[in-house]
Amino acid sequence: MTLHGNLLGPDPTYLPVDPAAAELDGGTDPAKVAAAHPTSAIAWAQLAENALAAGETITAYAYARTGYHRSLDMLRRNGWKGFGPVPWAHEPNRGFLRALAALHRAAVAIGEADEAERTATFLEESDPAAPAALGLA
Repeated sequence: MTLHGNLLGPDPTYLPVDPAAAELDGGTDPAKVAAAHPTSAIAWAQLAENALAAGETITAYAYARTGYHRSLDMLRRNGWKGFGPVPWAHEPNRGFLRALAALHRAAVAIGEADEAERTATFLEESDPAAPAALGLA
C-alpha cells in the first residue's frame, strides 16, 4: 500500500502576484485600485487599514470583510481546501493576511467577540508568524 500526500498536514498555499500591488506601491489611490481590480485582496486590505487609521471602524469592517471574502475565493482557486498554511513570507499572500488582520481589528473595535476570536485563530493557523508581523502579537 502506498501513502499519498503530506503526512505532516496540507501543503502551504501560495497565491499568485496581485497586479494591483504594483499600483498601490506606485501611490495610486486604493479606492481607484479596488475599483479597477475588485478581486484584489491587497486593495481592500489597504482601504480597511486606512479606514481604521482614520477611526472609521464600520467602513473598515466592510472593506476588510470584502477583502477577506475575495481572498477566500482566490485561496480556493489556488488549491486551498479551507485549512492549512498561508505563509506571510510569500508576498502575494499578504493581501489576504492583512485583510484578515484588519477584520480582526474592526471586530474587536465594535465588540464582535466571536468574530474577533475566529479571525485571531484563523490568522494564527494561517501562519504563526503573521500576527506579530501585523502588529497583533
